[in-house]
This record gives sequence, C-alpha cells and structure tokens, in this order.
Amino acid sequence: MLIRICGAKCVGIEAVNVTVEVSIDRGIGIHLVGLADVAVKESLLRTTTALQALGYHIPGKKIVINLAPADVHKNGSGYDLPIAIGVIAASEQCALPYAGKYMMMGELGLDGSVRGIPGGLLFAELAGQEGMDGVILPLDSAMEAAELENTKVYGVETLNDVVRILSGEECDEMLVTNSHSPVCKPADIPDFSDIIGLEGPKRGMEIAAAGGHNIAMIGPPGSGKSSLAKALVGILPPMSREESLETSKIFSIAGKGSLRYGLIDTRPFRSPHYSASLAAIIGGGGGDGIVPGEISLAHNGVLFLDEAAQMPRSVAEALRAPVEDRKVVISRLKSKVEYPSSFMLVLASNPCPCGYWGVGDRCTCTPTQRLNYLSRLSGPMMDRIDIHLSVPNISAAELKRLKSAVTPEPSSVVAARVKAARGLQHRRFIGENINSNAEMGNKHIERFCLLDEECNALLMSIMERMGFSMRAYFRIIKVARTIADLAASECIRPVHISEAASFRYLDRVGTVRF
Repeated sequence: MLIRICGAKCVGIEAVNVTVEVSIDRGIGIHLVGLADVAVKESLLRTTTALQALGYHIPGKKIVINLAPADVHKNGSGYDLPIAIGVIAASEQCALPYAGKYMMMGELGLDGSVRGIPGGLLFAELAGQEGMDGVILPLDSAMEAAELENTKVYGVETLNDVVRILSGEECDEMLVTNSHSPVCKPADIPDFSDIIGLEGPKRGMEIAAAGGHNIAMIGPPGSGKSSLAKALVGILPPMSREESLETSKIFSIAGKGSLRYGLIDTRPFRSPHYSASLAAIIGGGGGDGIVPGEISLAHNGVLFLDEAAQMPRSVAEALRAPVEDRKVVISRLKSKVEYPSSFMLVLASNPCPCGYWGVGDRCTCTPTQRLNYLSRLSGPMMDRIDIHLSVPNISAAELKRLKSAVTPEPSSVVAARVKAARGLQHRRFIGENINSNAEMGNKHIERFCLLDEECNALLMSIMERMGFSMRAYFRIIKVARTIADLAASECIRPVHISEAASFRYLDRVGTVRF
C-alpha cells in the first residue's frame, strides 16, 4: 500500500514541500531514498524503536520510503514524524483518513515522544499557503506559529497525539492559539534617563534611531559606549507585523524561535564577541544546512560590535556588502541561500591600544600605534557609517554635579520623537520599497532631499574645508533629512546640515586614514 504524507524543508526564510512516500510490498528490508543526509537516515532506527515502544509493529515486508522531490537534499531530524505516520498508515495498523490533509514535522524520541525542531513557523506558513487543513508540530515548535491567521496549528507531545488527530478525533485542546500579552521592554535595556551626561552622544543615538543610520562610537573604557548601544533598542519604533514575521522566521530557522510564545515583537539586539568567526557573523554551514549568522539574527534590530578594531580584518570587511545591500548571500558548491540582514550597525572602539588617548596624560601609545589601531577599520567600511560619535570620559566630580543639575529625558520621550519621525518617512517612501532615510539611494536623495542655495553653499564649504569624500557628502544629506524629520520640518535647513556634518567626527581626526 502506498501512502503520501506532507512534510517540508527550509530554504532561506521560506519552506518548500517535501512529500514522504511510504510503500509496503512483498519482500524484506527497509529502504530510504531521496537524497537524505545522515540525520535523516538515522531516523529509521529512531522511528522503528518509537513505534515498538508505543505498541505498533514493524511489518516483515519490504518498506520503501521516498522523500520527494528526489533531486533536493533533505537534512535534519524533522522527517521522523511523517515517516512514522506513513508506516502506520501504509501497514493499516490504524485508520488515518486525514493523513494526507495535514503537514507534519517533528523528531521522535525512543519512547514515542515528539521533540522540537527548527523552522516550525515556516512550516505552518507553508501549510496555510498550500490550503491544507492544518499543520502538526512538536508543542515547542508550534508555539512559534501561534499568531498566524487562517492556519490550524496543532502542538503535540507524543506520536499517539498525532494518530488521534489524523483519525478524526476531536483534539481542540491541542490547537495552539495566541494567548500571550504583549511583551514588555526587557529589564536589561538601560533607560536614557539612567545615562548621565553624554548629551551629544545621546542626541546622535536619537538621530540614528529616527533614520535607521549606522553608528560608530570612539571613547575610552568605561565612558558608556555599551550602555548607549543597549539603550538604543529602547527608543526604536515598534516592529510592524511584516517585520515581526520576518524576524521570527529567521529565529525559527536558527532554532531560537520557541523561547517565547508567538511572534517576536521586540527588536533584536545582537552583541557577538569581537573574536567571533566569519561563519558566526555572516552565517554558514555545510551542504544545505546553511544557518543564519548574527547579521541576520539582528535583522530589523541592532548589531552591536564592541571593540570593533580588535575584530579580524576578514570579518570586518565581510560586513561591507550586507551593510550596503541589506541582505547576505551564502554560497556553497551545490547550494546558495539568501538571508535578509537589514540592521542598524553600532561599532564601538577605544581610540588607541591602551584606550586612554585624550584622557589627560594616561595614554602610553605612540602616534604610529594610534594610527594603526583605528586604521584597522578600513576607509570603505567607515564610509558606510553615517554617524560618528566621540564618547568622552566623565569624571566622578562632573558626574555628581550633573546628577544634581540635570534631569535627563527618559527613553519614552525620545522614543515618541523617533516614532513621529519614522511616521513621516513611512508616508514619504510609500511605493519606494524602502522604510527609512538610511536606505535611500542617490535617486531618492535627489528626489526627497532637495537643498536650497544656502544649504548647498554651506555643504560645499564644509566639504572643501574638511576634505570629505563624495560618499560622506550623501551621508551628510541623509542625516540632515533625518534631523529635519525630528524637527517636523518639511525642508532641510542650514542648521540641519551643520549638525549632520558635525557627526563626521572620524573623517576629521588626524589619527584615522580614509
């Protein structure tokens, strides 16, 4: 008897159909075909043991299991569940009239339990697109898809639960629904009001959040660079439904999506160590098992690279294309996968090897050492950073004075201004396939960032005096457009140009070559 069970596999951030065909006929032996990797081939022993543990028998006949299409590599342990159901249905040990109407994936334990797998959200989305009656997944994996509409998602814990669903029993208690309340801001995100002083860097962070601009911070140890980077997440605008779904799919593929119930609705903040490998940052893996790296896990959020000057040169330079294209393409001999990677890049670095250049006379580095240190961040890479911030070290006496004299704005007030500026940009870019000022190309700048004669003369004067590159020219205009949006100004004014140019700090200091 021939039975077909619907499964799937992930390719990038999409899922594609895989049909598990099980045929039982005269003969002997169990045969698995269809370009399966080692993990899938091992499923035969797991599946047969799980079936026997639950009281099912393995037919003493020839069992052929085909994973179609046969020219696509299959990987992972998720095919255990459809294979087991296929054997039960093909051997007619149970009547499963709905076996072909549900998509199912899951790993089996030797006792018949069902364990979580990566990609649950993508499988549920595909089942809805294909018009299937629903999708059956391990409970943890099913939780990722709780907020999907028009798709019945069943969360199961054992193989017997799946048999009950496919036999037509009422199993509404296994349906996974969205019952969680909105997630509050994580407690480890600092509030802007907790950061005393540093009004200039905080202003730069606000502008960066309002326009989605990349940032580089230079300052001595303990000056507050990490706190500023973490506080940035607290002022970013809420995620849209599309952004939430896309980010959740990436986390689902990486096996990190079932840590909470439903879609991810807080912007990710990724902070890999500076010694992380190229594959960890960009993504990688063997064969078809290509998983997203940190730049994709930071999609629609923040990628914070502390001690950026200490990063291996090859890793730092590999960020050029993703920062510019907002996607990463990972190629292998027999496969190529594309992941989105639209993130805000935040770099932080000390000004010199010892870290104390500019702090009194504490620096012990030579001018050559200082030059070589920050020059590890190449000119082409730094040209892709819109905002450069100098983060000074505040003395204890000055900090005490500021605490009593100044009442800093909380993140909620700053976030309201950022949200209003992003709303202006959303309306401005309708139909343009971009969402923020940072994503504008030269054609968008010519259309949406018109400069009057006074602004143009001021910008030309700054360019000549500071020796900025043409890429810096366009970066200044984009940042000026964001500053104008924060001020609710329809036009870019000279004051906006002046403030935007002040954030090209690293283009002017004599210790960095571009």
